[in-house]
Formats: sequence, structure tokens, C-alpha cells
Amino acid sequence: MNLRPLTSILCLFFVLQTQSQVWDFDTVDFSDADKRALANKGASLDDLQGLVYNLTKDLKTDAERFRSIYMWVCNNVKNDYGLYAKNKRKRKRYQEDSLKLEAWNDKFKKRIFKTLLRRKRTICTGYAYIVQTLSQLANIDCRIINGFGKTSTGDIEDYKYPNHSWNAVKLNDKWYLCDPTWASGVQDINNGRFVFNYNNGLFLASPELFAINHFPLEEHWFLFDNTKPTFKEFLEAPIVYNDAYQLFAKHIQPLKLYNIVPVDFNINFEYLLKPNSNPKKITLLIDDGINSKTVRPDTIAFDRLKLKLTYTLKKRGQYDIHLKIDGQLVATYVYKVIRPRN
Repeated sequence: MNLRPLTSILCLFFVLQTQSQVWDFDTVDFSDADKRALANKGASLDDLQGLVYNLTKDLKTDAERFRSIYMWVCNNVKNDYGLYAKNKRKRKRYQEDSLKLEAWNDKFKKRIFKTLLRRKRTICTGYAYIVQTLSQLANIDCRIINGFGKTSTGDIEDYKYPNHSWNAVKLNDKWYLCDPTWASGVQDINNGRFVFNYNNGLFLASPELFAINHFPLEEHWFLFDNTKPTFKEFLEAPIVYNDAYQLFAKHIQPLKLYNIVPVDFNINFEYLLKPNSNPKKITLLIDDGINSKTVRPDTIAFDRLKLKLTYTLKKRGQYDIHLKIDGQLVATYVYKVIRPRN
């Protein structure tokens, strides 16, 4: 008797039944875990078991132990943009030759892990790998999730093949999502170097917000019961920046990045806030390609945890509309405003 189909169904049911809520750990004090991670700053990866012991000793829960591991990785492993760029060039070069592409992938994997262990530099695959490895050494169930990651600088060529990896971790019998690569820091636009700049919003992130710019190859790793986005919807979705993860549990509307609307169109913006969010200053930066201006939305309304905004586009043209909250850029939309034919 073949039990694999039944096993798959039960696994999927279990994942869906134990889906995470973004606020499950909002009241947990992770200060001891963060101190433990900081105390081991600069530690090498020569002795992984010893590193895990130092990161997790005296911490009482799996959530705290995972937090210490995750924080250490995000604050000690650098994103190697040169390595990423080289891999991107090679994959594009060999995309029509499956044998050469497979050979390159095998060679590149070895280079990734050698660079990670020797220099503590890597790309997304290495980040996901080291978070998983250290977590498993602490007896925490952690998985590598492969799929597509969408950024503001991406183009359609970046989404022909899976281009990103992140983690799912099981805590208190529920699965949660994390992206240590994007949480660890940013590239300095002046010199191209990596700068550590930890983003806590990508730690145990909201699954429905995560889905705006993460598309897993296996559907059950979306981790929510509602209708899953299609790949086309994923590609068409607005740009949501990392700072949005600090504020939002869900992006509701607008649904698309690119929109064509008539003059006097009223844009509705809607978001589900995280319980600890307290936005004070909400503005729209509107750029028509020649001039830019900062305006307040026409209306701002808070309905429990929902934030609703409106803004009317009164003139023809094409506009990049950037949503900023308390000075942080959180989302971008593009609107082409036309005059309807009579």
C-alpha cells in the first residue's frame, strides 16, 4: 500500500491547522536571547556545536534559543553581493544549456559554503543553511524554503528560475517564517559594500505580508488558509519594502504595482497593522518623472487594526506613489492616469 499521498495530505493539514499569527510572540521578552547573541559577536564557525551551546545556554524556551541563533546569524554573517552578482550572471549565461547550468550550480554550492565557513560571507542559500544547521543542533525544527523573492530592483529575468531561500521554524507546534538574508542589512549605494542593519520585522513575520514578496515552490509554506496568490499575482503585486514588516500584518490594497485609471480616480489604500504598531505621520511621495511632492492622503482612518487611506488623482500623467510612515518608505505603486474616451 502506498502511504505517500495520505502522508502528504496529513502534513498539509497539519501545517494549515498550525498556521502562525504575527502577534504570538509580541509580548515575549527576547532581551536575554539578544544579549546572548551579542556576547558571542565575532565567534567563528569552526565549531558549530560549541557556538550553539554558547548561544543557547541558560535560555529556557525554544523561541528564545531560536531568537539567539537567528540574531547571531543576522549580525555576524555578511551578504556577499559580489557572489550574488556572479551567480546571477552565470545562471543567465547558461539558462539555455541545462547541463552547464547544473554543473555551475553544483560548483557554486561548494563555493557558497566554503565562503560562509571561512569568511562568514554568503548569499540567501547560505543564510538559510546556517540558520537551519544551528537550529537543528539546538533540537529546533527548522526548514529551508526555496522559491522566489521579489525586490524593488528586480526585473522579469530574475523570476525565470527560483532566486531566493528563507527559513520556516517550528515553535510551540506552529510554523513561522523568517528571512535572515533581508533582515541582516543593506548594500551601501555609495560603495557597494554590505552594512549590518538588522530588521526585526522579518523575524517570525506575518505570512500574508510575507507572501507579497516571497513565493515558495511548495504552496503549503505560505502558512495561511486564505486563497494563495498565483505566480502572476505575485509578480504583479506592489513593491513592499522591509520597513513594512515592522508595521503591517497584511497588505490589503492596492493589489497591483502597475495601474491604469481615469482622471479623478480615488485610490483606496488598506493595511492590517500589527498590534504594537502606532503610526503617527503618514505621507505620500508622488513623483511624475519630472517633479516630486510630499502630500497627506485625502483621508486617514483607523478601524481597529486596519489602516485605511484615500487619495484622488486629478490630472493625467504617470505617477510613482510612495507610501511613507514616520519617515520610512514602506510601499510603492505606479498609476497611469488617462482621460476616458467619450
